[in-house]
Amino acid sequence: MEKESIYKNPSVNMEDRIKDLLSRMTLKEKIGQMTQIERRVATPEALKDFSIGSILSSGGSGPFENALSHDWADMVDGYQKLALESRLGIPIIYGIDAVHGNNSIYGATIFPHNIGLGATRDGDLARRIGAATALEVRASGIHYTFAPCVAVCKDPRWGRSYESYGEDTDIVRKMTPIVSGLQGVPPKGHPNGYPFMAGRNNVIACAKHFVGDGGTKSGINEGDTIISYDDLEKVHMAPYLDCISQGVCTVMASYSSWNGRKLHADHFLLTEVLKNKLGFKGFVISDWEGLDRLCEPRGSNYHYCISAAVNAGIDMVMVPLRYEQFVDDLTFLVESGEVPLSRIDDAVERILRVKFVAGLFEYPFSDKSLLDTVGCKLHRELAREAVRKSLVLLKNGKNPEKPFLPLDRNAKRILVTGTHADDLGYQCGGWTKTWYGVSGRITIGSTILDAIKEAVGKETEVIYEKYPSPGTLAEQKFSFAIVAVGEEPYAETPGDSLELLIPFNGSDVIKSVAEKIPTLAILITGRPTVVDPQLLGKVDALVAAWLPGSEGGGIADVIFGDYNFTGRLPVTWFRRVEQLPMNAADNAYDPLFPLGFGLAFNEKPLD
Repeated sequence: MEKESIYKNPSVNMEDRIKDLLSRMTLKEKIGQMTQIERRVATPEALKDFSIGSILSSGGSGPFENALSHDWADMVDGYQKLALESRLGIPIIYGIDAVHGNNSIYGATIFPHNIGLGATRDGDLARRIGAATALEVRASGIHYTFAPCVAVCKDPRWGRSYESYGEDTDIVRKMTPIVSGLQGVPPKGHPNGYPFMAGRNNVIACAKHFVGDGGTKSGINEGDTIISYDDLEKVHMAPYLDCISQGVCTVMASYSSWNGRKLHADHFLLTEVLKNKLGFKGFVISDWEGLDRLCEPRGSNYHYCISAAVNAGIDMVMVPLRYEQFVDDLTFLVESGEVPLSRIDDAVERILRVKFVAGLFEYPFSDKSLLDTVGCKLHRELAREAVRKSLVLLKNGKNPEKPFLPLDRNAKRILVTGTHADDLGYQCGGWTKTWYGVSGRITIGSTILDAIKEAVGKETEVIYEKYPSPGTLAEQKFSFAIVAVGEEPYAETPGDSLELLIPFNGSDVIKSVAEKIPTLAILITGRPTVVDPQLLGKVDALVAAWLPGSEGGGIADVIFGDYNFTGRLPVTWFRRVEQLPMNAADNAYDPLFPLGFGLAFNEKPLD
């Protein structure tokens, strides 16, 4: 066989193909492969002349407003065509934050955020959600999702709390089969640490954010996790072992620091531990402009930022905009000897390994036959199942002998109220349509109000008011009220909160209704919030519904008794923010509801 065709031949051993391709690459092409750029700067020149390795869409960055999956597939295929026209024809990896379904694409199935899935303790459910998400992502032409987040959240003040499955390492580990759902299940005997992807119905996954992002002091996003190495390994690193054993293809470094050392520049953790000790053979990717954060003002000493991160073990750099400067600066650093060529070769070898594993050289373009899976009945039923299993019943009746739930679907008159009763965007939360999430009918799905109307009997009158009027509350003709309140969407640092109060005067709305009408309160939040004793005393029932996504029907299924409550708290529900952070193992542990709490119908609360 001629030497020049080795890397293009699928029958040749994969490592030999990687070695052959690497031997043909110029330094500029190698550095191009290490570069991930945002779609908005992905010009033909970037893809053909720079041999850019990867493109991403940040939150809300798509072909146009409310673009459908086939529009995305056409866009990604266009970029791929340009990449294949480069000298060596190396395909790009296209990435997106599909963190609870393919959440940036209109009409996709939106699953509950991770904190809700953690309440289910159901690893097989996570795997099935991963598999469904993979199909919908691949239908849009995209190969790579920046998921799952396997952070162990130790403080709900953190603005990414809902991206964590819980505060307990064992809960997070239980949910890591989502990796096998996204990528496929590796065959028996698959070498540990070697990336794996089953085929064209799967996507490249990314375990993030390595490591300790959920343990920062005071829950500050991008903050400092002050902890011994032994505890870092035991608490925060353990879920990565499960991901690596499932062949996870990529790992994303954390913005946060460990004992004052920024993770993006930590050679010990990224190289000595993750790559050498844990045997990870995929590639390590930076977070968005993660290198810029290695100096103040951000990006001001870019030479230092690049040198520190690449030498520490970052393989692919999410630049994402000023790629020309990145390529020029890294080229200079290699030519001057500050970054060894062997480090560049190692990074590119890892990136190419994932591209070969993912089958991109054989199948670079989208598979339009998958378009029928997007938002299909099967996936929406799966999301509805996930909602049902994620709901946590915190209170059921003012008198333990008289449970309030399940509700009577044939009641004569029901009041439905609250800011979150009829808002799909609020229900989905952050990382939906845009980076931070938005209010309103942002995609296809069912709100809580939609679901209630569908669930009740034909003779039942449902009265809806976003904010209950005094006149309505004075009527005294309601069998019961359902009040849905909660947080507005947020993501990352803007979500950090010192107070954790229910926005929009949510507590006052609940109290005003509960004083007049028997009331079920539903909290739509990405974390525990302040529930004062007065509120808890006034309501007849209280449900934590987390951020359930597009299928509000799962809530109606349970509150009207078609299914029982099975969810258990994945995090501690504090009494006062002054108690934070809380640790279930502490002697002084005094929560409102402990980790693992959750009632079922006819179940009395523990004394």
